[in-house]
Amino acid sequence: MSNFKWGILGPGGIATAFAEDLKKLEAHSIAAVGSRTLSNAQSFAHNFGGTAYGSYEELVADPQVDAIYVATPHPAHKENVILALNAGKPVLCEKPFAVNAFEAQQMVDAAASNGVALLEAMCARFLPHYAKVREIV
Repeated sequence: MSNFKWGILGPGGIATAFAEDLKKLEAHSIAAVGSRTLSNAQSFAHNFGGTAYGSYEELVADPQVDAIYVATPHPAHKENVILALNAGKPVLCEKPFAVNAFEAQQMVDAAASNGVALLEAMCARFLPHYAKVREIV
């Protein structure tokens, strides 16, 4: 199996948790990280690997990146997701997906028009209360 290379857009706490979990998977690695400041990207890359970029535009333009994980604060999701989708990169967007239905639709439309996948990073099926719902049903 070939190595799937992730780009991290927004190297904060949630991205750190994602990167820690990614270490447990075979054939997945961090190829690059983009931040609004190069020093933040460099710090994250020092801990988890990959090329550090001081802008999101540089990150999504990296040809080594197979997909982008968006971990910025949720008011920025629409802008960041559409940036990556317009660069032809599939996106895994941290929850909440968008701040309203209009923004969510714009993101879905961008994925469709660029022919790339767009997913929300909410693993609902693994939350404990879903086991109880399945039991009741």
